[in-house]
Amino acid sequence: MLYLIGLGLNKEGFSYEAINAIKNCRKIYLENYTVELPYTKDEIQELIQKKIADADRNFVESEQLIKEAKEQNVALLVYGNPLMATTHISLIEEARKEKIQTRIIHASSVLDAVAETGLQIYKFGKTTSIPSWKKNFEPTSFIEIIKQNQSIDAHSLILVDVGMSLKDALDELKKSCTKENFKLEKIVLCSRLGTKDSKVYYDKLNNLKKKEILSPFCIVIPSKLHFLEKEILERWRD
Repeated sequence: MLYLIGLGLNKEGFSYEAINAIKNCRKIYLENYTVELPYTKDEIQELIQKKIADADRNFVESEQLIKEAKEQNVALLVYGNPLMATTHISLIEEARKEKIQTRIIHASSVLDAVAETGLQIYKFGKTTSIPSWKKNFEPTSFIEIIKQNQSIDAHSLILVDVGMSLKDALDELKKSCTKENFKLEKIVLCSRLGTKDSKVYYDKLNNLKKKEILSPFCIVIPSKLHFLEKEILERWRD
C-alpha cells in the first residue's frame, strides 16, 4: 500500500491517524522539494520513532516509489496537505493503474491557514506562484492569474519557489507588475502560517522588503475588501 500523509503546518499538527498509519509502513519518505519546512527531518523522526529518507522530485516522479509499494507499505510525508501538488495526484493515479492500494491522510495547508489574515476564504480565486528567475528566463505569466482574480473581485494567493528570499520574490513581483502593466497597491505578507512563529504584515511592497521573516512564506494580493476584511487587515500594519 502507498500512503500519502499530510504533515500539516507544524510538527504538533501531526495527526493521530497519521501516526497509526506510519506504524504500518516499512519505508517512510519525506518529500523535500515543494516547500521549505519550518522544522527539521530529525524532529519528525524523533516524533514517529522511525527513520525517514529524503524524496526529491526525480524520485517521486520515477517508478521507484510505485515498485516499492507493490511489495510493502510505503509512506510519503508531505508538508501541508498531500494533494496540493499535482505530482502527488499523478502518483496516486499511477498506483491505481498498477492495482496498488492507496490511502490519503489529509492535514491543514496554507490554503486553510491564509484565513489568519482576516481575508475570507471563499473570496480567493486561483492560486499562483512566483518562479525563481534564471538567466534568459523571466516569466511573468503569474500576473495574468492575478488579473483574472481581480476581474471577479477575488483575492490572489501567491506561493514562491523553494529557496527564494523575500527580497527576490518581492523584486520579481514588482518587475512583473511593471512589465504587465498591473498596478500594485498594498499586499499581505505571511510567514510560517499555522505555527507559533506565524507573522502577517499588510503594507506597500517597498516597505515589506525590509522585513526579516522565516520560511515558508507566501504573498496575498487583496482584491475588493469587505469592511470587516479591511478592518482586520489594518491591524497587521506596523
